[in-house]
Amino acid sequence: MFESIRRARLQREGLSCGKTRRKHQEGDFLDELRTHPAGAVGAYVLFFIGIGLLMRLGTQVEAGLPAVTWLHMLYAGAIGFAMVVHERVVLRQEVRDNGVLLLVLGTVLTHLALVVLMLDSPISQSWGKTLKAIVLPHAFAPMVLSVILGRRIGLFGAIYATLFGVLVCISISAPTYLATSAVLGFTGVLLTKSVRDRKRLIMAGFYVGAVAVVYSLLLHEAAGVIMEEKLGRMVGWPLFSGIITGMVVGGLLPVLESVFGVTTDVSWLELGDMNHPLMRRLSIEAPGTYHHSLVVANLSEAAAETIGASASMCRVCAHFHDIGKLSKPEYFIENMDPSANPHEDLTPRMSALVIIAHVKDGVDLAIKHNLNSRIIDVIEQHHGNSLAFFFYRQALDQKTEMERLVKLGKAKEDDVPQVSEETFRYPGPRPQFKESAIISLADAVESASRTLEKPNASRIETMIDDIVQTRMADGQLDECDLTIAELAKVKASFAKTLLSMMHGRIKYQKALESKPAHHAPAPVRDDSRPVLAGDDVLTEADSAKIVEASFTGPAAEVVVKKTTRGRKSPPASAA
Repeated sequence: MFESIRRARLQREGLSCGKTRRKHQEGDFLDELRTHPAGAVGAYVLFFIGIGLLMRLGTQVEAGLPAVTWLHMLYAGAIGFAMVVHERVVLRQEVRDNGVLLLVLGTVLTHLALVVLMLDSPISQSWGKTLKAIVLPHAFAPMVLSVILGRRIGLFGAIYATLFGVLVCISISAPTYLATSAVLGFTGVLLTKSVRDRKRLIMAGFYVGAVAVVYSLLLHEAAGVIMEEKLGRMVGWPLFSGIITGMVVGGLLPVLESVFGVTTDVSWLELGDMNHPLMRRLSIEAPGTYHHSLVVANLSEAAAETIGASASMCRVCAHFHDIGKLSKPEYFIENMDPSANPHEDLTPRMSALVIIAHVKDGVDLAIKHNLNSRIIDVIEQHHGNSLAFFFYRQALDQKTEMERLVKLGKAKEDDVPQVSEETFRYPGPRPQFKESAIISLADAVESASRTLEKPNASRIETMIDDIVQTRMADGQLDECDLTIAELAKVKASFAKTLLSMMHGRIKYQKALESKPAHHAPAPVRDDSRPVLAGDDVLTEADSAKIVEASFTGPAAEVVVKKTTRGRKSPPASAA
């Protein structure tokens, strides 16, 4: 009720259209459950109950196997304690979300269930114990976790799937199972680096199978039973098991991503389709913003590569980060008609509200089109709670002018506008993860780079350093996990990418039709270097400071370029 009253008041003041926006992450209970310690405790309890059931089922795959005793439970408890400590100490940052923890434990449990199911299948009854140990899907959990969550967690899954598997599969010799599971599980992790298409998973499964074939021959020979097993079984079944494991992992990935809200590089590449309806609208209705998004994508992807962040996520999220500008594309300078500036008819406060609204408009469009939750996070965070400084400064200038008129008796005290910094700030939140912070910086850097006169390495590096320092001073990078060392690599990557995109061209002379046979050599300077386009028009004014175009905060020094568009042309990004 109170929200509707507030919305009605804003509508009467002309500051709201009266419509409610779609909201991102509305489920407070689910959000609390994903981070509350009780959720982690519940996930571990369910996991250990599952381990107990599988240990009991593992004693029933063959007749005459010993029953589960308290000693076995003690072994399981000791391994479980080691697993919890390992996860809490080494993987705390990667498994902060209880949903991720549930995915890890559930995958290990599913892995062990598949092992028991295969041991209990009729076809395995004719196999020898050595062949049984090799044919089991040892690479399943390591490959799933490595592809979805990274190879560190993939190794975690391989270790504890092996240790718990020794207790579950008591029908197989413990040393044989331990060694076989370790070699094939770790091989699966090794072969799933940077999987960018599902075909790579099948090939990874094939190579796991090939390793299993070699290990099968060696193990049968070492155990002295190579003459008791058929060669076709020793070679065919391990290879077939590896290939099937790769195919099953590839088929399960979309299901696991949907259920647990995670996204692999494979899916990011699929989401990067430029024929998405929103991207097609952006290219037609806001071509300037479309080009800006492509350049931001190039900058952020290259920077993410240098620090080991998700480059695919950065590219896709950068494509969509400014879709909110589709609501009013003509108010952003990259799409603006040079002869008509709509901001001339608006107050600075209203102009700022229009510009700032593109964040919420973008979230609304993203939710409407069911975009990935990470894309929505980036849309919300790519400006943080930074200040729309261009319009804030204009509002202060207007206030100062009005106060001067009041002193001269040419205006009333009530005519002096009230200027609040909070009104000119983006809603936030600040960037919460590395990829979001990289895109936020790339967005500001790309916008400011458009204002550079005669860009060279020194000017580009100075511009990037100024923007990053201003963002840090304004606290925009305080809540993400970028380190100073990583930030230095990001800045170097930005400079390298921008320099390659803004490089000079050789200035060719016009060919004179009257004298086609004569070709004058390219003019050279004293240093014998060919003259680049624009090198011969250097003036003192060219060394002036660039326009601060990223709304980075009150600490920024803003120098507005002279323009004939009107008194209120927004900066290059107006974003």
